[in-house]
Amino acid sequence: MNARKTWKKISTLMRPFINHAVRKYPVIDKMTIPTLLLSPYRHSLTHLWRVPSPRLLHSSHPAPGPPGALPNSFGHHCTKRVLLSDCFRRTLCVQATLKDYTEGLSDKEQRFVDRLYTGLVQGQRACLAEAITLVESTHTRKKELAQVLLQRVLAHQREQELRNQGKPLTFRVGLSGPPGAGKSTFIECFGKMLTEQGHRLSVLAVDPSSCTSGGSLLGDKTRMIELSRDMNAYIRPSPTSGTLGGVTRTTNEAIVLCEGGGYDIILIETVGVGQSEFAVADMVDMFVLLLPPAGGDELQGIKRGIIEMADLVVITKSDGDLVVPARRIQAEYVSALKLLRRRSEVWRPKVIRISARSGEGITEMWDTMREFQHRMLASGELAAKRQTQHKVWMWNLIQENVLEHFKMHPSIREQIPLMEREVLSGALSPGRAADLLLKAFKSRHE
Repeated sequence: MNARKTWKKISTLMRPFINHAVRKYPVIDKMTIPTLLLSPYRHSLTHLWRVPSPRLLHSSHPAPGPPGALPNSFGHHCTKRVLLSDCFRRTLCVQATLKDYTEGLSDKEQRFVDRLYTGLVQGQRACLAEAITLVESTHTRKKELAQVLLQRVLAHQREQELRNQGKPLTFRVGLSGPPGAGKSTFIECFGKMLTEQGHRLSVLAVDPSSCTSGGSLLGDKTRMIELSRDMNAYIRPSPTSGTLGGVTRTTNEAIVLCEGGGYDIILIETVGVGQSEFAVADMVDMFVLLLPPAGGDELQGIKRGIIEMADLVVITKSDGDLVVPARRIQAEYVSALKLLRRRSEVWRPKVIRISARSGEGITEMWDTMREFQHRMLASGELAAKRQTQHKVWMWNLIQENVLEHFKMHPSIREQIPLMEREVLSGALSPGRAADLLLKAFKSRHE
């Protein structure tokens, strides 16, 4: 009876605020409020009776839990004098978003996602590996479960970033270079140095898939023996599976999972060098191009489109008899970079020499990378870059899914073999065949 009276009192006192929230934010209905009272945010709601109006004037900075503090929508703490309309708008929107993702999950699936999420944020490597396998799956239901998990991990990341004044806690670095440039050797030397400094390193090594059999060797860990034994490093080889650009479709999501697992430095090693490698530049904070001393002359450096995306050019194997060629290539690339248009207001790409075998230049390279990170953070370019990357990858995924939907559409699937035969025989031009297929697809949806 006492619990019923207490509930009635709280409901009566909260009614003005509930009505105000429903009017201002139509996405929230009144049925969400009782749900919140049973959620971790109930402590905020039970203190509302002390507030004379839902519109208070003062907003406090998030703190790590002062006395008498109330948890806000992301698990942070704020004092009782907060702008409740904004606080509860975030709370209710997050609750509604998670509700949309978790609807339709069975109890078994919910327990599965909960287990992966809990193990992931606690730093369990097995859960991280299982989570990446889940997002790489092409099974329809598993892809849906992967999105539920990713949504929870992203909410956890936003919470951590808010505690860090909105700044990213991780550093994403893309590594690319031609075969034989020494990428794996460099990553092992560089990674051991980072783990010794207390960093947690995750390496996403993308291996090219065979166009004939579709298989991949996935042998990157065999060339990083010492680093693979380090408990502060996690190496995950993944096949490209025919994806253009040297990165997998789910590489961006794997980055999110690694960050949720507590790894503060993410290295993405990609295959080859060329125009298609622009894909990796759309998912990292810094793009590093590794070149051997025989990387070509100045003109070749300009012709390579990838040089335009590089924030740092590294000449590898600068030891022994290759020191002189490495110095010459360094001078030529320094000259080539002067002719390219700058992409940042605060950073000009640099060219340095290193030797992974002797360790020469590795520390200086890390100092240069940290300088880049600090400048981009201070200017706000890093945060803006990540926001733009999110939009780019959203459209990339849309294009991929639309193409798959087009191919699998019943009316189009039957005509594709016919059109392909007509194109092969020369009866139809590729452009005309594409127009006919698109016209047929469009007519089915009008």
